Amino acid sequence: MSVFSVEFKVRDYECDMQGIVNNGVYFNYLEHARHEFLLAKGIDFAELARDKINLVVVRSEMDYKASLTSGDQFAVIVAFEPVSRVRFGFRQQVVRAADGKVVLEGLVIGTAINERGRPAIPEGFAERLTA
Repeated sequence: MSVFSVEFKVRDYECDMQGIVNNGVYFNYLEHARHEFLLAKGIDFAELARDKINLVVVRSEMDYKASLTSGDQFAVIVAFEPVSRVRFGFRQQVVRAADGKVVLEGLVIGTAINERGRPAIPEGFAERLTA
C-alpha cells in the first residue's frame, strides 16, 4: 500500500466559535491531500477533467477523534485502497504534529466517470497509485 503525507497548519478562519477547527473544514484538508497524492503519482486531476474524465467522490466517512485549534501543525496521511473494478478508496488520517495524536480517520470512496456519466477508470490508474 502506497502511503503519502502532506503537512498543514490550522488557520484562524478555519475555527468555529468554540476555537476548534470546524468539522466541515476537514473535508478540504482531505481533498487537498488526495489531489497532492495524485499529482505525486503523475495523475493530474485538472488534466483528467479537461480530457472529460472526472474523478468524483461517491462516499465519505469521517471519525473525529480529537480537535485541532488555531496554529496547530498537522499532517494528512493518504493511502490508496482498491475497492472494486470501478471504485477506489483513500484511507486518510489527520495527525497532530505536536503529540502524534490521530485527530481524524477517514475513508473516501471515489470513481471516475466520462462525459456521459459512465464509469471510465483511466488505464493503469490503480497500478500507478499502488506503486
